[in-house]
Amino acid sequence: MNLTKKSKKFFEEAQLHLVGGVNSPVRAFKNVDGNPIFFSRGKGAYLFDVDGNRFIDLVSSWGPLILGHLNLSVVNKIKKTLRQGITFGAPSVLEIELAKEIKKSFKSIEKIRFVNSGTEATLSAIRLARAYTHKKRIIKFDGCYHGHSDSLLIAAGSGPATLGLPDSPGVPPEIASLTTSIGFNDFEAVKKTFETMNDIAAVIVEPIPGNMGVVIPHPAFLKSLREITSQYQALLIFDEVMTGFRVSMGGAQEIYEIQPDLTTLGKIIGGGFPVGAYGGKSEIMDLVAPVGNVYQAGTLSGNPIAMAAGLATLKELKNKNVHSYLNKHLTIFDNKVQESIKKTKINAVFQRSGSMATLFFNSNPVLNYEDAKHSNLTQFKKFFYKMLERGIYLPPSQFEAWFFSFALTEKQMSKIAKAIDEVLITMRDE
Repeated sequence: MNLTKKSKKFFEEAQLHLVGGVNSPVRAFKNVDGNPIFFSRGKGAYLFDVDGNRFIDLVSSWGPLILGHLNLSVVNKIKKTLRQGITFGAPSVLEIELAKEIKKSFKSIEKIRFVNSGTEATLSAIRLARAYTHKKRIIKFDGCYHGHSDSLLIAAGSGPATLGLPDSPGVPPEIASLTTSIGFNDFEAVKKTFETMNDIAAVIVEPIPGNMGVVIPHPAFLKSLREITSQYQALLIFDEVMTGFRVSMGGAQEIYEIQPDLTTLGKIIGGGFPVGAYGGKSEIMDLVAPVGNVYQAGTLSGNPIAMAAGLATLKELKNKNVHSYLNKHLTIFDNKVQESIKKTKINAVFQRSGSMATLFFNSNPVLNYEDAKHSNLTQFKKFFYKMLERGIYLPPSQFEAWFFSFALTEKQMSKIAKAIDEVLITMRDE
């Protein structure tokens, strides 16, 4: 398999015109010390690169493509909508239809506002929380990424985890100081922070983090966050940009039976197009303009193409029992991977929630970002390229989630599990 020739040439050219040759950092393959693969098309569970190679895709465009590439129902809905216009800069009925579909699954959402990205959704939710509570401080968790707005780029995923300092030049320390980042699953630290700070507007959390790899919350952790935010009259924000419609139809909040005050969504609700949303109780959401004075706007917000793609995707999820299919077959897959780890005695743990998973090269379960950082990155790099050689395209970072799609057949899932087994045996014997 020729993995580099044309892709390498395109990457050299891209670096002359694009910052770092890419438009999002993780695509640059720096975490695996390589050059990115350039892709030309996708179909079903496969990606095809410019060198003519075919890969089973476990990136799924970082989550949105839960149905796989070029799902026929989604494509047909997009084609029909395109004939009527690309964007109006004015209301369309599709916005209402998608909002209604989201509300059916997310009982905590009474009203919603569509935006164009997850970053827009989270920064808008934070602004709204501050306006509603008349407070200014935010609590987040190390390793949870909520987009690249100034207030939230603190201990965010695989960036520097220095407590209280911004993860990027250009973020003023004065703004960074308003955000406190705490270890995920560490409720005692949350409790102490509330006891020592009296100006906390909100706690924002990925209820099932995926930006440090997939980490499972302790059973009582999310429930305790709900209780303490209510006690101190702060808002609880669930960032379900990744988990919304991914781990279940109602996201993580359905699984853990917790209703946050605000929810942010993205990825799947756009069916592969740029989209984001934030929603919650009417009492809170009605502070947003034009009803209230909290300003937020967007030229392409709610554009009909993204609304159509998202609407078709959500209907397919329900009509085809997608989550039931994925949970059934991924439970079998999960067991096979666990058996391979046990058999080879490789220091690795496989952590999964729904159709999100991560294989950490770590000797212990990963419960937070500090645990994740102790993973063996050299081992991951070997694993990544050996899987690539076997036609499996994984996220090029130890600290990212794998995303499985409905397009994967039982045979393809078995092929992935067999490849993992072969690679772990090879790594054991090296």
